[in-house]
Amino acid sequence: MQAIRDDLTTRAAYVSDASIYRRVPAAVAEPSTVEEIRELLALARERGWPVTCRGGGTSVAGNAIGEGLVIDTSRHFNRILAIDPDAMTATIEPGVVCDDLQAATAEFGLAYGPDPSTHSRCTIGGMVANNACGSHSVVWGTSADNLVAVTVMLADGREVSLERGGTSDERVTRELERIRNRNLAVLRTELGQFPRQVSGYGLHHLLSENGFDAAKAFAGSEGTCGIITRLTVRLVRRPAHTALAVLGFADAFEAAAAAHALRVPGVYTIEGMGADLIEALRMRPGREDAGSQLPRGGGWLYCEVGADTADGARQRAGELAALVADRVVDSAVIPEGPEARALWAIREAGAGVATRLPDGGEAWPGWEDSAVPPARLAEYLRDLYALMDEYGYSGIPFGHFGEGCVHLRISFDLASEGGLARYRSFIHAAAELVHRYGGSVSGEHGDGRARSELLSTIYSPAALRAFAEFKRVFDPDGVFNPGVLVNPEPIDRGIRPGPGARTFDVAAVQAFSRDGGSFASAVDRCVGVGACRSDVGAMCPSFHVTRDEVHSTRGRARSLAEMLRGESITDGWKSRETLEALDLCLSCKACVAECPVNVDMATYKAEFLNRHYRSGLLSFVGPGRRPMAHFTMGWMPYVVRLLSKVPGAVRAVNWLESFGPVEALTKRLGGIEPRRRMITFATQPLTAWHRQRNGAARGGDAVVGRSGDAGETVVLWPDTFTNFAADAPGRAAVEVLEAMGYRVLIPMGEVCCGLTWHSTGQLGQAKRALRQTLDVVAPLLEAGCPIIGLEPSCTGMLTHEITELLPDDARAANVAQLAVGFGTFVAAHLDAGKAWPFRSLTGHGGAGDGGPAAAVCQVHCHQKALGEGAHGYGPELRVLERLGVATSVVGGGCCGLAGNWGFEPGHYEISQRLGERELFPAVRAASEETIVLADGFSCRTQIAQGTDREGVHLAEVLRSALPGQHLPGR
Repeated sequence: MQAIRDDLTTRAAYVSDASIYRRVPAAVAEPSTVEEIRELLALARERGWPVTCRGGGTSVAGNAIGEGLVIDTSRHFNRILAIDPDAMTATIEPGVVCDDLQAATAEFGLAYGPDPSTHSRCTIGGMVANNACGSHSVVWGTSADNLVAVTVMLADGREVSLERGGTSDERVTRELERIRNRNLAVLRTELGQFPRQVSGYGLHHLLSENGFDAAKAFAGSEGTCGIITRLTVRLVRRPAHTALAVLGFADAFEAAAAAHALRVPGVYTIEGMGADLIEALRMRPGREDAGSQLPRGGGWLYCEVGADTADGARQRAGELAALVADRVVDSAVIPEGPEARALWAIREAGAGVATRLPDGGEAWPGWEDSAVPPARLAEYLRDLYALMDEYGYSGIPFGHFGEGCVHLRISFDLASEGGLARYRSFIHAAAELVHRYGGSVSGEHGDGRARSELLSTIYSPAALRAFAEFKRVFDPDGVFNPGVLVNPEPIDRGIRPGPGARTFDVAAVQAFSRDGGSFASAVDRCVGVGACRSDVGAMCPSFHVTRDEVHSTRGRARSLAEMLRGESITDGWKSRETLEALDLCLSCKACVAECPVNVDMATYKAEFLNRHYRSGLLSFVGPGRRPMAHFTMGWMPYVVRLLSKVPGAVRAVNWLESFGPVEALTKRLGGIEPRRRMITFATQPLTAWHRQRNGAARGGDAVVGRSGDAGETVVLWPDTFTNFAADAPGRAAVEVLEAMGYRVLIPMGEVCCGLTWHSTGQLGQAKRALRQTLDVVAPLLEAGCPIIGLEPSCTGMLTHEITELLPDDARAANVAQLAVGFGTFVAAHLDAGKAWPFRSLTGHGGAGDGGPAAAVCQVHCHQKALGEGAHGYGPELRVLERLGVATSVVGGGCCGLAGNWGFEPGHYEISQRLGERELFPAVRAASEETIVLADGFSCRTQIAQGTDREGVHLAEVLRSALPGQHLPGR
């Protein structure tokens, strides 16, 4: 039997989904077979646990959490069992992720129609359970509409199959017929009145005219009637070509008013959003130009059309504006491709982006998925906004305007008793409003804990009785997901960010400038949309390997939130459970860029470690001591600097470490993973080489530069790794920059960005190192010289973390403005049309004579986290293209070493598995002539220790393009 996980570390990770609700489960299980599910249900009966089934945990209504046993089917019970391209169906297990099914059916030209914005991580079982829809529901309908058959397990372990015409169980079939026959008027007049009316149970599917479809009636039951063990779903034919018509309107209301007129044949989506969503997105780091490609307007509709040819799709898309000519103010037609995908990314980020308003305030789900008949959407939306104004609330609308469904996050005050009372009053008033428009409190994603109480507002007592009868047919003892749909819990019970959520919130060491200085507010950024569980992108590396919710960014955020609350995790910052949850965080910072709300788990981890352990050198001895690796790796800048000052010491250390027993003893004493190889140190620091090369120092001992150079002065940053361990990139950078016409200075004093202390949570020492650094470089700051970083992680400290650690030091802000990555600086030089002394590397290996040189590029995770724009990897790619180098960028994000993390015991297996995802295979597959490019010292170390190749820095590639030089390794 699958092991039950009842440890607090796991339970804390499952306390919430993407809703505002919190329930601490008694246990979690991740079955892989039907028999294991049966055994789990028997155990739940024995222990008196209610049962909640969970897929991707992206529910916004609180229907994927519970206080008993949570059965998570996403990790193991996720096989695609059969695809029938002739019948256009697929048979699957419930834990199959939507995108995985899309990928498997694409080879047949087919697709699964429902595609909610969480399609990269939500499971089909969860989609069917919550009757999810997605942007293409205009043409392909809801999950219920695309369900052919479903097999469910009841609380007693029996499996029942449901399909059109009935079920495999005669008793169940008779009871469903009885419910239908007793409630014909209710089913025909209250249910199924418009496409997005999904609140309650879909009993109208039991009508004879609807084929007595028991499977479709079960869809949307939100885990309250049984556990789905198998599904057969309908597939649809993908259009050969698509084009996107983006229509601009004066505001979101005008867009809503126009939407229903666009429900014409050939239109696959009619998605709407307002300018507020764009403003909120532009608040995100690196997204300042978001939406710049949109046509003029204050509200927009995305209308995708399909056709047999690309020209036909573009032509049909171009005709749509004429259908709403009286309202549209501007329009654009975008053919299928990168630009269209970029526009869709804006819409799909809405669920996360909308949780932070343009003014930085928090916004929450609650009135999340209301829907009305499409022709009445504009009227309803105006009245809803008037109601929000009455309560002093603001929010950001977006959603399926063509279907009358609106997603909306609102600035509720959920942290106080008064705020909760006001929340409750608003929700009931909103339910009355939507009922007046003939609408539904839920247009997809189910009612859950957020809206089940409201069913009595929109449905008659007779309809509610029919719902209760339906649940009793499948779940007479109320085992499954109690409190949802039938006998609902109060909508204000167990609010996660509610009163008492911040027992252990104290003044943070770091500024948390985006969150008002509050660590708890920073943690609350995680609203649970689960982008960290996606296989797309770099977030979250450890989850990609383990598939364990605890190791997702969301799971860690939930553990931190539980620690701050102090109810389940009661020892606050000393929590071993939270330490365990954070242990596999590589501090790669992918979440900063890829999380829709820019959760920064690396920063949260540093803050936690700083408080979890005592400060200073004494923290490495006695009870509650830090891991010795935090000293060995964290204090490395200090130790190697001391060694470099003792003549012959570095050479002696390298020589001693070349002996296996000595290296093993060093690793044991230093708390280093025994399977790692120790790094070697440069016998002459870069700074010493530069001083010797350029003669006497200019301006005292602060900096050294070539005295005869003319032209602009730049500062090359001597980070610890480049200065003391791998100086080849530094030497190459000096030669390259001088060849480009710059006078190169290097600080000679004791400078350090504090990275190793920050990543090990020794924030006091990181701040001291930075203050000392600022004292040394003060003259350079006054001169305004660009500060060029070679090590991406150190450059990131200088451009981002320095102002969070020293928010009141103007010099820190100056450094953040002046610091720039090496590749970005060279690209700016190139773009400015300045002297370009480099020859093309075309014809110098990789693709045969006359072909471009080839390179496999591992992008440093901190560099990737800053995006592909001015401060990401895009500039470096432009430089390589100019050099005639054909580049292949390794996907997958972090290399797996992640600085000190990969050298700490207990991380080796995960580190190697991360390397084996894409990096190691790509390097091994590269020819000997191919350049292996990695700007990060950690990346180069991981490559050297995981393959038989050595990585080089961009500076070394550029030096090879100078006259008389050759490619690295040639």
